[in-house]
Amino acid sequence: MSRGLSKYNKRRVALVGGVAAVALTGAVVVNTALAGESPKSGAATNAKTLAGPGTIACPDVTGQLPAVPASAKAEVDRNLALLQTQIDEANKRLVDTVGQGGPNFVQNAILGPLKDKRVATLNRIETAIGRAAAKPEGLEAFAPCTLNAGGVAAPGGDAGGNAGQDTGAGAGADTGAGAGAAETPANQAGGGAAGTITCPDVASRLPAIPASAKAEVDRNLALLQTQIGEANTRLQNTVGQGGPNFVQNAILGPLKDKRVSTIDRIAISIGRTAAKPQGLEALAPCTLNQ
Repeated sequence: MSRGLSKYNKRRVALVGGVAAVALTGAVVVNTALAGESPKSGAATNAKTLAGPGTIACPDVTGQLPAVPASAKAEVDRNLALLQTQIDEANKRLVDTVGQGGPNFVQNAILGPLKDKRVATLNRIETAIGRAAAKPEGLEAFAPCTLNAGGVAAPGGDAGGNAGQDTGAGAGADTGAGAGAAETPANQAGGGAAGTITCPDVASRLPAIPASAKAEVDRNLALLQTQIGEANTRLQNTVGQGGPNFVQNAILGPLKDKRVSTIDRIAISIGRTAAKPQGLEALAPCTLNQ
């Protein structure tokens, strides 16, 4: 009898031990799985961080300026601060649009528009200094920016290709021909399934142009038309690229920024010898017609 109970007790101990072992094994598996979640999540986070979009770097402008007259200092400082704001906004957009568009998205939708904004701002700095001292020339060379570490921007393109245009060196124009007057050929060039780009006429909204400003105004009016023609060509060449906002981000947006810069030069040119026209920037945005 004592021997039988002993065998029973041994079996019971073995059974209880087996259950405990199974439970312990399950706990180890669960704990291992739970412990593994955190590193896996952390690894994903780290991978995302390491594969970030990069950052945008632009040339320093402050160190390239001559002595700034006291009367121009406030305006120059304001525009220097604006240059930094533009870089910050571009970097934010870079982060917000990771994975959007095609291989040229960053160049077309971020670096290109940033360069155009910087050209306009640098022009204002030159003009402010030029009112009270020798006007600095060539600051537009510091407008293009680059993408560093992590992101990929297509070489060439808007980063440097438009520097000549943005300084106002447009192709020779028919005297007095505004954007609207020569819009039809440009639209024909951009015709087809892609649609066409239409922009407000600037020439008809200008006041009387002083003789001393006529050549510069005509040159910039011609440049406005050249910009429309280039945008229509680009529209045609990029059919099917990018997402639903591609045309706005990569074509209409950059075109608007270029037009703001060019229209600003027209207003400044007239304003040197007559009342400077105001509000012309409202004519900068263009639309896509299907």
